[in-house]
Parts: sequence; structure tokens; C-alpha cells
Amino acid sequence: MHRRIRHLALVATVLPLAACSADAAQDPWQLDPVITVWADESRAAALETLGQQYTAATGIAVEVVGRDNETIRDDFARAAERSDGPDVLVGAHDWLGALVVAGSVLAIDLPDPAAFVPVAVEAMAYDNVTYGVPLSTENVALVRNDALASTTPAAFDELVAQGEALVREGAADYPVLVQQTEASSDPYHLYPLQTSFGAPVFATHEDGSYSDELALGGDAGHAWADYLASLGERGVLSPAITADVARAAFLAGRSPYIVTGPWSTGEFLDAGLRISVLPVPAAGPLPSQPFVGVQGAFVNSGSLRPTESVDFVTRFLTTPEAQVALYQDSGRAPALRAAVEQITDDAVVRGFSAAGADGAPMPSIPQMAAVWTYWGGAEHLVIARDGDPHLLWDDLVSSISGAIASGAVGE
Repeated sequence: MHRRIRHLALVATVLPLAACSADAAQDPWQLDPVITVWADESRAAALETLGQQYTAATGIAVEVVGRDNETIRDDFARAAERSDGPDVLVGAHDWLGALVVAGSVLAIDLPDPAAFVPVAVEAMAYDNVTYGVPLSTENVALVRNDALASTTPAAFDELVAQGEALVREGAADYPVLVQQTEASSDPYHLYPLQTSFGAPVFATHEDGSYSDELALGGDAGHAWADYLASLGERGVLSPAITADVARAAFLAGRSPYIVTGPWSTGEFLDAGLRISVLPVPAAGPLPSQPFVGVQGAFVNSGSLRPTESVDFVTRFLTTPEAQVALYQDSGRAPALRAAVEQITDDAVVRGFSAAGADGAPMPSIPQMAAVWTYWGGAEHLVIARDGDPHLLWDDLVSSISGAIASGAVGE
């Protein structure tokens, strides 16, 4: 891997020297300081308010620009190539691999890493270097309809049996809802069950960071494939249960459980459902681990205001007040422990935070692209019993390994 690690200390040394050689009239260090922040529209309003507070405290203006979440990452990458763009980018941690390889974000020091949910700190690091400030977390969990079930078993098989009993009694139509698609499975929603068999996508180093060594194969992968096939054979998983079908069925009270994220629960609450948010029970011998997505703030390595920008994200956005404000605007669980503790009147967000506390950061290494290419299709074949589960799973591992070895995913 060839990339540049640019740290604030280096930038603070180099940029003033470069500025000294420029025409004073063109010297950016002589301009009034303004920190420009790009964020998706779900967080722009809260960041604008926080920016005004930062300005009042420091005299440094903060300009927040709301961007389309679908295009903000690509827009930033193009701007960074032109040595342009915002000083601060707010976005998902799984962008980090590409940003670091391109050399477009600064390495930073978190003031107190232990103050954050551990998975959030892990997500903001790449090759043992921290590049972002964790702002919020997001993951799937088990959402229960409390009108249909008041207790939840500790094992997924027992949960399915509980749901099947309700189906036999006519109180439900589905034992549990886990969304699929007509052409592919949904590995993201199934991942908590897969990890409980000891078959994570990638192996990890001693410090918890991802290596590029696949770990979803072997006996553990075969055990997961067998279980996946059994869920398909029992009708627990079906390609007919798409995201829309699953959400509508749960809203209609047709299942006691759904595996979903916070993006669905607002609709459930608005419909008057009484729900509880719980960790997904394990199906295998190990605890389940959902993928956790972390939203963070990254400082552009080409920023003309690196010192001010780093101060804004590391000091000002790491307070409980700031992270609670962001939660109130976006509905995502804060990454800061103290902020989560302050949200005493939102059991749903606290439930998602607890369910993801021991989760696994979504891999941000470039090799993950090859996994997504083949993963859902292979699981779809296993669920449909379209072949021997072990052979189908071995083909998946071989396809991913071949794509990585061939350089189909570059670093």
C-alpha cells in the first residue's frame, strides 16, 4: 500500500512556510478564519447551530454546507484532488479506506478515546492511525412488538420457535422478519447471526483492526451455511420478504420480531406500536456482532485552516452537548458514552446503542468491495437450497479470494 499519512503537526509546519513565499495579498493565512463543513442534510442544521456556538466562543466562523448524502463522498474526493473542498467532511467511517489511500484526510489525536463507545474508536482508525472524530453509531438490532411478546429468548432458535408458536396460534404470520431481496440475500442484516458461528468476513489483528485475510470460510463458514439453509427450508427466510414487505408486515402486527435499524423505528412508533430494541440473539456458539456504521468528522489534508479545523472537531464536537444535539437532529445514537447516558427518555436509541456496543465496525479496507460483489448472491443460493451449502459457501470464498488476488479491488 502506498499512501500518505499527513498529521496536523506536519501540515501546521509546512503550510505557513508555503504561505510565506506567496504574495501577501494572496496569503490565505491573512484572511479571516472560516471553517467550511460539508455534511449530509440530516445533520446540517445541528452542525450549523454548533458552528455558531463555536464562533461565539472562538471568533472563528463555521460555514456548514448541506450536501446530498448520495454524492457527498465523490464530490469530496474530486474536490480534494483539486486541493479544494471543505475543511471538514462529516460522513461514514467506511469511506475511510479510500480517503486515507488518497491522502485526503489528516491523522488526528482523540482527546480521550476511552470516552467513546469502543467500536466507534476502532472504526475511526486505519492501519492503527486515527483519522476521524466519532459522532454517532448505527446498527441493526432485534425490534420486538411488545403486544405479541413480552420476553425474548437468549438464543435465535428459541426465538424462532417462539414466533412459530404464535403463527400456529394465529396470532402472527411470520415468526421473525429479516429482509431479503428477490435476487439476493441481505448479508448486512444477517451478519449478527453469521458472526455467532465464528465466521466474520475478515480476520483481525491483535489490536482489533482488520487484516485482509478472509475468515468467513472453513468449518465455521460451513456451519453458518448449514444454518442459513435450514432457515430457508423452514421458511424463516424468503426472497419474497423484501425490506418493504418486512416493514409493512411488522407495522400490521403480523410478526413479533424484525431485524432492522433505527431508520425503521420512527414509523413503528408513529403507528402506535409498543416496541423494545434488543441485541440479536446468537444462533451459533458465540455472541452475535452486528456491523456498526460510525459517522465521523474528518479534516481535509488540504485545509488552509488545519489547526482551527482540528480544534473544532476534536474539542468542540466531542462534548456531550454537541453529540446530544446531533442525535436530536439525526436520530442516530451518539458515539460518546456520556451523551448516550444523557438520553434517558429514548429507550429505542439506547437499545440500538447497547445492541451495537460489542459490534464490529463495517470494514473500511478496500478488499471489502470484493466481498459485497459475491456475498449476497451466494447466500441467496444457500437459502434457496440451490446446491450443497458447503460447496456454495466454498465457491463464495474462492470468488472473493480470486478477486482480491487479481487486483480487482485496488488499494
